[in-house]
Amino acid sequence: MIVDDSITMRKVGERILRRNEYDVVTAKDGLDALDRLGEVIPDVMLLDIEMPRMDGYELAIEMKKEEKYANIPIIMITSRTGEKHRQKAMDLGVDRYLGKPYQEADLLENISELIEANKD
Repeated sequence: MIVDDSITMRKVGERILRRNEYDVVTAKDGLDALDRLGEVIPDVMLLDIEMPRMDGYELAIEMKKEEKYANIPIIMITSRTGEKHRQKAMDLGVDRYLGKPYQEADLLENISELIEANKD
């Protein structure tokens, strides 16, 4: 699932993932993502930090509280590349942290590694 308030970022991410044979669900913010989680449990979540209504940090907190969502790997993809933002995300249980713009190969490698590790 791609969660980003930017329609451009959602479309770019969706194109990359579909081209690599992933099924994709998108959400425009954290609240929208929580609604979508009621319909589908994704293999991995790609979260932006800065979004209206519920940001990526808040969504990560909510996911970690819910047993059925707590083990879904989270990759933060954000323009906030400072160490304090990265550390806050990691403290919340985020698995990977990528800056925007990201390299397609890096994104795909991180997704693949997390899905593989989560199968165990």
